[in-house]
Amino acid sequence: MIRRLVAGTTGGLLVWVLPQRLDGEVAKGGSVERKEGKTGRKLPHFAYAVDVSRCIGCCSCMRACRAENDVPKDCFRTWVERFRVRADGQVQVDVATKDDFVFAAAPAEDIVKAFFVPKLCNHCDKSVCGQVCPVGASYSAPEGPVLVDRKRCIGCGYCVQACPYGTRFISPVTHVADKCTFCYHRIMRGLPPACVLACPKAVRIYGDLNDPTSRISTLLKQRRFRVLKPEMGTHPRCYYVDLDVEVI
Repeated sequence: MIRRLVAGTTGGLLVWVLPQRLDGEVAKGGSVERKEGKTGRKLPHFAYAVDVSRCIGCCSCMRACRAENDVPKDCFRTWVERFRVRADGQVQVDVATKDDFVFAAAPAEDIVKAFFVPKLCNHCDKSVCGQVCPVGASYSAPEGPVLVDRKRCIGCGYCVQACPYGTRFISPVTHVADKCTFCYHRIMRGLPPACVLACPKAVRIYGDLNDPTSRISTLLKQRRFRVLKPEMGTHPRCYYVDLDVEVI
């Protein structure tokens, strides 16, 4: 089973946020006030887009993520969900969680529609995980990605419970919170995230929203998209293109 918890409330827990300073950026309430660099140019504001219409469920992204980030067995920083819609309107959802990351064969009877939806951390501009962390271990980098300071994290799991998207887990190896980091170590060197590089169908698109000529900026101007759970007010920066609103 995927190690994640359904979002809930903090139920009476006393929550506070410690102010922190990150390379000249002042963190407030789990987010970062972005300042212009010494050159006067805006810092990049990285985001993801997922083109659901192109995903074939090959799970190459899951394999690449595991290899690149040394993700523990039975834990996932990203995964792919298969949606199958029956003729009577019922929706069946499953995930390829075995070691080979291959979906189990399923009968096609009464299935009128099927598609795949990759999931990952939404790297929210107003992240709940950063707000509930009692030691300031969850924070937003100046360029946008939401990260975890493993040296600060105490493994309390508050962020795991608070995440509306179920994308965090407590690592059985390090015993601290873990999640998708947008492959921060790669994008800061001008390299694409491992999952983006591995996808054979260009399902995952990433780039700088502050650059109007970037691929993601152009895509979001041209295509229909939505974010998951907009009612949570987290302002996610993972945009889903051509996602069936009525099904998911």
